[in-house]
Amino acid sequence: MVMVESTMLALGTKAPAFQLTDVTSGNTITLETFATSKALLVMFICVHCPFVKHVEQELAKIGQDYINQDLGIIAISANSVETHPQDAPEHMKTQAATQGFQFPYCYDQNQAVAKAYTAACTPDFFLFDSMFKLAYRGQLDNSRPSNGKPVTGKDLRTAIDTVLAGQSLSSEQLPSIGCNIKWIPGQAPAYFGV
Repeated sequence: MVMVESTMLALGTKAPAFQLTDVTSGNTITLETFATSKALLVMFICVHCPFVKHVEQELAKIGQDYINQDLGIIAISANSVETHPQDAPEHMKTQAATQGFQFPYCYDQNQAVAKAYTAACTPDFFLFDSMFKLAYRGQLDNSRPSNGKPVTGKDLRTAIDTVLAGQSLSSEQLPSIGCNIKWIPGQAPAYFGV
């Protein structure tokens, strides 16, 4: 396990397009799926990572708490199943069912979407406004598996509420921290580890 921080993609960056299959429904999910949303949360997570396991109940709760608001949510796993078979789509489907995820959970098999978003760790969060411009990238909250602080989702929830209210966020944002995305051997992006 290599612990890394978010790359902190430039605020205002337009959300890269994607076309992925939801492992639970089989539906194709694209950026246009969320065209009428006031905000879009893109989360890079996986099944086995201890940082994700630490917060997955809160991620499910966020999905439930915002289900009737104009927030689009998609979770994406990009981990190589060649090196980490426990992150394969069938295990993602089990995770989604066990946790009660109320949002699409897609597998980025060739890791192109993760690279387009400069995702570096699990979990890694990207919140876009209604124009698909990046408004927040950073931590869920300040809880980590070993620091004893409660998982509240405070930072991400505040960002979501602010964007849904049509207000601007401070550029002072703390990076997410987690396990590195498990890149296909020999195909780690240039930004990884920088």
